[in-house]
Amino acid sequence: MTGADTPTLRAFALLEHLVNAEGPVSLADIAHDVDLPKASLHRMLASLEAGGLVIREPGQKNAYAIGPRLAQLGLGVMMHSGARRLRHAILSHLVADLGETCNLTMLHNTEVLYLDRMEAPWPLRLDLKPGSHVPAHCSASGKLLLAMLPREQRSAIVRTLKLERFTPNTITDPELLEAELDRTAHKRIAIDNEEFVAGIACVAAPVMSENNTCVAAIAVHAPVSRAPLSRALQFVPRLQEAARELAKTF
Repeated sequence: MTGADTPTLRAFALLEHLVNAEGPVSLADIAHDVDLPKASLHRMLASLEAGGLVIREPGQKNAYAIGPRLAQLGLGVMMHSGARRLRHAILSHLVADLGETCNLTMLHNTEVLYLDRMEAPWPLRLDLKPGSHVPAHCSASGKLLLAMLPREQRSAIVRTLKLERFTPNTITDPELLEAELDRTAHKRIAIDNEEFVAGIACVAAPVMSENNTCVAAIAVHAPVSRAPLSRALQFVPRLQEAARELAKTF
């Protein structure tokens, strides 16, 4: 065993494998992909499971997925990474250019998590600090993040959502939501037409990684009395520019 091949690093490599998987992975599949004996893998997974870093999916024999402790660790790294200051600066410049509140979000389970948020200097504002969660089905960022997922994964999430009505414009029908997500995926732009908060419109654009997957969403929102949806859509080119800058920080 060399300094680069230790039990700790092997456990870390195993966690990386589970994080990169699209869903729960069986012990047999892990053994096929990871160069370790099944007995060693089983002991390692049992230890990680006891620590809350992995879980066994109910109904799937010996299928493992990332656990709540590992998920929380990942969020903590994302929220407090060295790139946070750079992202905040990009967001600050965007708000200065648009004159409206902007935020950076990602999907956390079935909700939208605010990674960062910069308020415009207007008296009317929403109290959504970094770390806050909002529903995915009625927010521009949420619909965008759902739309950019693989179709099967997206449909599975939509089936689990409680499509609560927040305003008269909230989409509460799963089929109508799926159609909206199809349109969003095609345009790569999502809108919130007073669907979460009456009187507030929002537009979101994707932050794309080098391998063309959506890692986050950048959005701008404003009261319709000051910036109706038609005007908010004019912000799209500047949003997309900021999204390209933000992509370099992930």
